[in-house]
Amino acid sequence: MITNEARWKDASNDKSVARVDMKLEVVVIPVSDVDRAKKFYGGLGWRLDADFPYDNGFRVVQFTPPGSGCSVQFGMGITPAAPGSGQGNYLIVTDIAAARDDLVAHGVEVSEVFHAGTPGAQFQPDGASGRAAGLAPDHASYRSYATFSDPDGNGWILQEVTIRLPGRIDSNETTYASVTDLASAMRRASIVHGEHEKRIGKADANWPDWYAAYMVGEQAGTEPPS
Repeated sequence: MITNEARWKDASNDKSVARVDMKLEVVVIPVSDVDRAKKFYGGLGWRLDADFPYDNGFRVVQFTPPGSGCSVQFGMGITPAAPGSGQGNYLIVTDIAAARDDLVAHGVEVSEVFHAGTPGAQFQPDGASGRAAGLAPDHASYRSYATFSDPDGNGWILQEVTIRLPGRIDSNETTYASVTDLASAMRRASIVHGEHEKRIGKADANWPDWYAAYMVGEQAGTEPPS
């Protein structure tokens, strides 16, 4: 008799078994007042995907941040977690100053841009000694932050990522979530390409291919073209 455990072991060792994608698409945040939370996240300009109330009191509301492949849900009967206990939720942006300005324009109280003077400072409260004011030295990718909270105190972290660490994104599947992200990538490529032309001492007629290689490499974390 073949047990379920034996079948599992056989499958786990079978290299022909196809790997199944598991896409993180929803994160649940705990709130105390669903309508207040709905007004807040709608006020950020996030897309309202669903608001489904049921006769038994269950209710689910879903919003998606601009350009995000992952959404947030909150409502009634969704989670036993205490309202406001959702902390350390990352929102990745390519221009943290512009992202902060956008939130402020939507009436959100956002920290000033900072970098971590001590490891983990992005998880400390606003004004904590571990937060060093301003962008990260050399404008390093992954190192600049800003934080804000929703009315319940659920905490969000803006993190600026321009150049990805190697292996984080498949170079064969480079995509941009929005026109804004694509434009930002082209601006960064333009700046670096200008330095490239200074090095070679002439205009680069093949700049479209250079731009393409740079932008793919930036996302994939590979070396830029020379």
